[in-house]
Amino acid sequence: MVTISVEDVRALYERSRVAHVKARKKFGRDLTLAEKILTAHMVDLDSEECIRGKSYAQLNPDRVAMQDATAQMALLQFMHAGRKTAAVPSTVHCDHLIQARVGAAKDMDVATDTNREVYDFLSSVSQRYGIGFWKPGAGIIHQVVLENYAFPGGMMIGTDSHTPNAGGLGMIAVGVGGADAVDVMAGMPWEVKYPKLIGVHLKGKLSGWTSAKDIILYLCGVLTTKGGTDHIVEYFGEGADSISATGKGTCANMGAELGATTSVFPFDENMAAYLEITERGDLAKL
Repeated sequence: MVTISVEDVRALYERSRVAHVKARKKFGRDLTLAEKILTAHMVDLDSEECIRGKSYAQLNPDRVAMQDATAQMALLQFMHAGRKTAAVPSTVHCDHLIQARVGAAKDMDVATDTNREVYDFLSSVSQRYGIGFWKPGAGIIHQVVLENYAFPGGMMIGTDSHTPNAGGLGMIAVGVGGADAVDVMAGMPWEVKYPKLIGVHLKGKLSGWTSAKDIILYLCGVLTTKGGTDHIVEYFGEGADSISATGKGTCANMGAELGATTSVFPFDENMAAYLEITERGDLAKL
């Protein structure tokens, strides 16, 4: 099981609406986007303390992504879980072991020869357990995820520091270690400290020579490399509408430089256009 169908996403949105009603009653107020996604993926919302920065949440992510360096130990552990397939859609992406030195063709040949045993192992295990396998040269993990698997309101974990890139499509996406990935693939909840929130109100619009990267670079200067630790950075405001989905992904991706758990943007027309261009337009209509 590699992909999540439109019907799967529709079912998630229906469950989310029910969870949001319970969460508003529990908190006694409206919810932020991050809180909506978090509470919709909680194993048992009623029993959760939801104390920002203190309590721990038990969550059920929608999918898992792994890069080739960290996937090796993760899959070795998963093979002992006693499952016939991964519990959630999961993928392996062979990109980190390729070193850029001479040129694309030569570097690919060297990587394929040097890491042949690793690639063969990852490929065979993926095929055995129904895990998607992106061979060497098929793309960089965080970009492949954005183009194929990320969707608004979803939650994923990935064994790569750039996993938050999927926040550009309104997804809570968090970089984790291999052990966390194994837990989720084995059907267990993912435990994480209930995050604090940093709201970033974007006003006006990008103009002139400015780009999305200028936004996150400015934020890095304000918050420093540890200012986002244990926080989700949530962007909002009319200024977000002038940023493309890939630009949003850049801001979310580089949120890791703040030490943030992840970053997320609200759904808008730019995300809808990106989903349409990447042949997932049905998701934008839900």
